[in-house]
Amino acid sequence: MTGRTVIIAGATGLVGREILEGLLGDRTVVMVHSFGRRPPAIEHPKITAHVVDFAALPELPPADEVYLALGTTIKVAGSQAAFRAVDYDANLAVAKAAVAAGAKKAGLVSAMGADSNSTIFYSRVKGELEDALAQLQFEGLVIARPSMLVGNRAAIGQRTRRGEEWASAFGKVLGFLIPANFRPIEAAAVARALLSAVPSAKGRMVLLSGSMQQR
Repeated sequence: MTGRTVIIAGATGLVGREILEGLLGDRTVVMVHSFGRRPPAIEHPKITAHVVDFAALPELPPADEVYLALGTTIKVAGSQAAFRAVDYDANLAVAKAAVAAGAKKAGLVSAMGADSNSTIFYSRVKGELEDALAQLQFEGLVIARPSMLVGNRAAIGQRTRRGEEWASAFGKVLGFLIPANFRPIEAAAVARALLSAVPSAKGRMVLLSGSMQQR
């Protein structure tokens, strides 16, 4: 599997940055097209950065795979509608454009509890996106459902979240008391799981948080 061209949306986020770094370090990847509201801080000969409006997405370049890592919170977005515009609309727009550009494989950063029938708005939107992607013509779709994400937020210009610090510290000491799917998970572990599974994916695969901890 050589000469892969990859599209990534959300490369400036916590998991997206880790996915991007993994792609750049993969000798079988020759080109990475990054789509976002701002370019990634990482500079590399393989990267072509596209600053876009996801509500008016241009035609995407030909690619083999797409990684969807766009995400926000209702607090940051400011409203449920603004949250949905990022987590659902923008990711789905990129996925549809990637299919049109020839992408056969896709990887999605979703969330634990994603369910289109959930009464919880956040989980329902995540589940609706998963369902929508499953209807597209991907040969392989890998969905990662991490629990609480931890990682180097300073590297992406975000403030460290106190809850994540506590959860990470607790997990290191008493993590064995927490079921694997509920333990905090490093963003890098989620990225590694997707990068490992997507290139050879067939059909729809869901990676639960506990399984990604073990990769």
